Amino acid sequence: MTPLDKASLRSMILHAAGVLLMVAGIGLAAMTDYGLINYRLIANRHGGETTDLGSNANVQAGPHGHMARIVGTISVPTPVVDPEFNLHVETPVLIRHVEMFEWREIRVGGDTNYDLDWVDHPLNARTFERPAGHANPPGFPLDKKQFDADIVRIDGFRLSPELVKGLPGSSVVPPDMKALPANLSASFGLYKNYLTTSAQPANPKLGDVRVSWEQIPLRKMTVFARVNGDRLIPASDASDGKGFDIEVGEVPMLDMLPDLPSPPEFVLFRRITAVVLAALGAMILLIVRRRRRDPLVALGLGAMAVGVISAVLWLGHDTWTMAAWMLFAVLGMALAVSRIRGAARAALH
Repeated sequence: MTPLDKASLRSMILHAAGVLLMVAGIGLAAMTDYGLINYRLIANRHGGETTDLGSNANVQAGPHGHMARIVGTISVPTPVVDPEFNLHVETPVLIRHVEMFEWREIRVGGDTNYDLDWVDHPLNARTFERPAGHANPPGFPLDKKQFDADIVRIDGFRLSPELVKGLPGSSVVPPDMKALPANLSASFGLYKNYLTTSAQPANPKLGDVRVSWEQIPLRKMTVFARVNGDRLIPASDASDGKGFDIEVGEVPMLDMLPDLPSPPEFVLFRRITAVVLAALGAMILLIVRRRRRDPLVALGLGAMAVGVISAVLWLGHDTWTMAAWMLFAVLGMALAVSRIRGAARAALH
């Protein structure tokens, strides 16, 4: 092989290496920004940027405005009270159920039957097909009610009323006969987990009433919601239509948001590496094509290439990020042009 052929081969190898380095830098920048864009698009469906605080949530260091996953045991500073029954329960939500033993009309096909059963609302016998002999009492002596705690917390964060209503799970609350007011203790007796007016609870009669309670138990839960100071609130702008999620126990972020990809790691390092790779490629190409060694020109060209590609990717997704990358590209171009002009003027003198 002649010296000319060797020089030509060396030039081709260097040229290919320069192109590959520039493509690698541009590709790394594109992959990083594409990953961020994809992450943000899917995160926005659930309320925006997410932070996994886990079981070590810190209110002072909470990411204000971000969606956060927090694991902890639900707590209330004071018990919830059903004042009519003097029932005190440490729970976020206490629900009183009231039922009456009434006639029900059951229609199956063309047959109409009647039986007595516990029902949680008054049934008007006048609407029955055969009301005679199936009259029900005109109303309930007590109303069903729900009592909510004034403050509900998880790891120091307060839950908004919307989140309190979304707390999952329930358990039965046994009645407390000792705390029952005298007027009600004369009317109600304890049967299983009910208070009932029936003289024979196993064989109730028409018009008998029974009362029971259920609660949201204080247990470990995983909450995914927006941080607003020391409060957790739903994300009103979430396109998933809910803006929060609450699960019993410790549930990983991936299980709560299975469609959410992991964001790229070491973003700043990847971006710097992308510019350096593109600049090295540009440096090699400058040496091969123009016999010029100017690291600042190469750096400017590398910054311009990475900046333009990244700006195009962010177009339509984030105006400020797109503008920042475009400015970065313009500054890179300005650096390269100024160095080339400076060298040209120096050559003339």
